[in-house]
Amino acid sequence: MQTPRKYALPLLLLMITGLLIWWYNRTHPYTAPLPGAAEYGFQLISKTAEQYGPGGRINIRSNGMNCSQCHLDAGKNLQAIPLTRVYLQYPKYRDRSGSHESLYKRIKDCFERSLQSMAPDSNSREIQAITAYLKWLSENSPADSITRDPLPYLTRAADSTKGSRLYAATCKRCHGQNGEGFREADHSSFRYPPLWGPNSYSTGAGMYQVTKLARFIKFNMPYDKLAGSVVLTNEEAYDLAAFINSQERGVFDISDDWPVKSTKPVDYPFGPYADSFSADRHKYGPWLNLK
Repeated sequence: MQTPRKYALPLLLLMITGLLIWWYNRTHPYTAPLPGAAEYGFQLISKTAEQYGPGGRINIRSNGMNCSQCHLDAGKNLQAIPLTRVYLQYPKYRDRSGSHESLYKRIKDCFERSLQSMAPDSNSREIQAITAYLKWLSENSPADSITRDPLPYLTRAADSTKGSRLYAATCKRCHGQNGEGFREADHSSFRYPPLWGPNSYSTGAGMYQVTKLARFIKFNMPYDKLAGSVVLTNEEAYDLAAFINSQERGVFDISDDWPVKSTKPVDYPFGPYADSFSADRHKYGPWLNLK
């Protein structure tokens, strides 16, 4: 029996509605809240600037970046400075400070060096929540077998002039002509983070080391590339990193870093060093035969 014409339009609209619901659920899967304080910690990592940033609810002094803009996917991305094992790694001795560091010290460094903000007190609800999230993440992440070694060193210095051209062709559309990033509509945070200037990471951040930034760029950029694919060569990643880290940014007091000069990495951009090579050689390379 044929469907009466008067039912055709409602049935068509019902089918379209069903397809739209199916599509939305497929592209926006429901995620149950994490247990206890871990959910608030997840939100703090994912949307840091809502609490710490210009207009933040707790502290307006942060530069407006989110932790998840370096620790992609709230630290779950194993190729992008993952947080999956941080809870298990601390306390531990670090050559940079020349001391045994607590997990709180590690979190505090991120606030001060990358977000350019005062860190919350160690007993604050926020630090307790971030700690709870890191603990949850360590218990619910797959085994991590990815090496974090730098990309193979170039036989030449990383070239910021070549990097400038690559930036214009590859990065400018998201991060802006002047590395200023792309803000959300309400200006509360950045959709795409600034790569230099007062709102980016400081000279004390790990990203300020060209080899670390190059590795991040190689495996994670451009941001809209196909998951798991690699678009840039090692040389392009190094040149881009050199260009980005040659730009002006907030200065962090590193006078207490690396109290034992001989433990300073070959790519650390500030002296004094245990060798006679220049700061430029240490910052941009070539790093072969430096140690």
